[in-house]
Amino acid sequence: MKVLVTGGAGYIGSHAVAVLLQKGYETVIIDNMMTGHLAAVHKDSVFYEGNICDAEFIESVFEKEKVDAVIHFAASSLVGESVKDPLKYFRNNVYGMQVLLETMYKENVEKIVFSSTAATYGDTDIVPLTENLPANPESPYGDSKLIMEKMMKWCDVAYGIKFVSLRYFNVGGAHPNGNIGEDHRPETHLIPIILQTALGQREQISIFGDDYPTEDGTCIRDYVHVLDLIDAHLLALAYLNKGGQSDIFNLGSSQGFSVKEMIDAARHVTGKEIPAQIGTRRAGDPAVLIASSSKAKEVLGWNPTRTDMKEIIGDAWRWHQHRPNGYDE
Repeated sequence: MKVLVTGGAGYIGSHAVAVLLQKGYETVIIDNMMTGHLAAVHKDSVFYEGNICDAEFIESVFEKEKVDAVIHFAASSLVGESVKDPLKYFRNNVYGMQVLLETMYKENVEKIVFSSTAATYGDTDIVPLTENLPANPESPYGDSKLIMEKMMKWCDVAYGIKFVSLRYFNVGGAHPNGNIGEDHRPETHLIPIILQTALGQREQISIFGDDYPTEDGTCIRDYVHVLDLIDAHLLALAYLNKGGQSDIFNLGSSQGFSVKEMIDAARHVTGKEIPAQIGTRRAGDPAVLIASSSKAKEVLGWNPTRTDMKEIIGDAWRWHQHRPNGYDE
């Protein structure tokens, strides 16, 4: 089976390609390299550099490669940036999805696994979050992903294109071999920021508020190892191949870790001091965000096994030690 992976040079996409190849799939990567890295492109995958919004380019790839299914990671994904530049997010994400679905319909490709987000739910005090909660995004990024889900729903109704949308919470870790990992510019995710501090690349880590209604006063979040996340994508693909109906699933560990707990775990893993300073709260940060992943476990058979935070941080630390400057080395 040949799978097109859009955004396959990025953090999550590169791990997806590695696991797909390991499982015997053929892979084709499309990435515009705005946030991806050439060094993350797997040597055994066919690679095309180009923009998902370029219809002529996308059609040419489909015509050459005759793919059987799509895993769609390519998207702009910074919440703050989306508020400042919403049109960029609707152009890259929504129009990019339109081009992709139009091409899939034209080329008779009827299966897509989509990288969605917990940002579709918006700010809520409900714990844990389940898929039947109303979607109420509070950013153009979250809104764009929700629109993309609706586009797939109506394309299923009209054209029979079946989809699985996977709503992520927080993703961490790296491939245990240390060859691929997380390298964003700028870096906005907690685990790599903590580890950059451990490496001495940052003087300290800022904790945004310690007066939340949690046990230690800091925000609690749900983290999933990137390889557990990719396992869910392969299970979703198998589900569609068996004739499964289009559906939406949360992907989380169903357990929460506070910011202080994350820093303490990193201190244990790295043996470094990791200075931290308490700052003011950030606007819009809920105290607790934890997913219910029971639906993914029941329907897809997903069973995340790398749920120990020290293992998640340990794999990420191996990557950061191997490539302290990311893919620039």
